[in-house]
Amino acid sequence: MPTPRPAPHARPAARGRRCGGDRGQLAVEFVGMVPLILLLVAAVWECVLIGYAFSLAGNAADEAARAGAVKGPSACEAAAAEHIGSAWNMTSHCTEAGALFKATVELEIPVLHPSLSFGRIRGEAGAAMEREED
Repeated sequence: MPTPRPAPHARPAARGRRCGGDRGQLAVEFVGMVPLILLLVAAVWECVLIGYAFSLAGNAADEAARAGAVKGPSACEAAAAEHIGSAWNMTSHCTEAGALFKATVELEIPVLHPSLSFGRIRGEAGAAMEREED
């Protein structure tokens, strides 16, 4: 006669317990991934700042060229600086080239914040001369 099987409730107590080998694994993985996530966030933020700097430089050069074509070089310099904060360390250069007024605006490339930089971005624009008659 075969031996009867033990009832399910009589089996060893290992049924409801976890294996001790994977305790804390989630915490270790989280701590290991946090620096990588922060590095990725910093890289994305840097790309956003560089793109924004290109946009600012191009727009400032366009505004400066338009103002210079209508009102002259002094208005060109003022229009270039109108929408750019001092943290971007902007320099602008306005010239007349025949029937065209050209403006060049340079901004410093930011590193995680506009006050830290590692190079310069140039925006250039031109506008047809449209002097106002006084």
